[in-house]
Amino acid sequence: MRRILLALVAVLALPAQAALNVLATVPEWAALAQEIGGDRVRVASATTALQDPHHIDARPSLIARARNADLLLATGAELEVGWLPVVQRESGNPRIQSGQPGYFEAAGAVRMLDVPARLDRADGDVHAAGNPHIQTDPRNMLVVGEALSVRLAQVDPANAAAYRAGYAAFAGRWRAQIKRWEAQAAPLKGVAVVSQHKAWVYLYDWLGMREVATLEPKPGIEPSLAHLAKVREQAVHNRPRMVIRAAYNSARPAEWLATETRLPVVVLPFTVGGTPEARDLSALFDDTVARLLKALQ
Repeated sequence: MRRILLALVAVLALPAQAALNVLATVPEWAALAQEIGGDRVRVASATTALQDPHHIDARPSLIARARNADLLLATGAELEVGWLPVVQRESGNPRIQSGQPGYFEAAGAVRMLDVPARLDRADGDVHAAGNPHIQTDPRNMLVVGEALSVRLAQVDPANAAAYRAGYAAFAGRWRAQIKRWEAQAAPLKGVAVVSQHKAWVYLYDWLGMREVATLEPKPGIEPSLAHLAKVREQAVHNRPRMVIRAAYNSARPAEWLATETRLPVVVLPFTVGGTPEARDLSALFDDTVARLLKALQ
């Protein structure tokens, strides 16, 4: 009995295993990692929903956070090309460099849309691998989540079974939610819309919506009054039902068109935290579908 008690005391005296430090570039991947990893991961996001993820300052605080990361989750497809390489280099952390197990790109797991036929910077902020805003289609969360669970298990093999179980539980819930969202969103099929930025191609592909014009003349280029006037004329002919912008976009172009055409402006969260309602991954799509349907009324 004494030996058993001593062994029990020794086990209890062992330090608890530290959680895996995960740094995501954007809130959606931070939320997905938390869903899969649970209390075995400590997750942070480099950006907030009200920041343009294309243009972020590589702040000393962000570099310091990257220095301690075990796993760096990025969207990839050049979304973070203007700032993430600086963070990786300045962190001095060999685990999170490109090509290492501690660096994961979500875009590598999904079918990319809007892949350009040519590459020319005169066409604006184009991405060679395709449109990087893959998080606007919830079906992509399943394939990214599966790939992420495999990578978590590779980086932290002691908890591999837990990551597999975490993904399986998430996937079961998520598939049921996708069916519910698709049933709710059925009235949106075929609806024509104007977008502020080319941020919604995956959302439109999922719900069967049609983008008939964009407020930006080219991706990432602020619209001139002449271009907005052209979009106004397009709206007359194509009869869109709404103007869609992300929460982080400037309100001015969409509000100008709304005033000229009396179209409703729909501000979508774009990612977790983009609206007060979009507090987690599930609520992100609850709120997105609800806002789109409200604009049809």
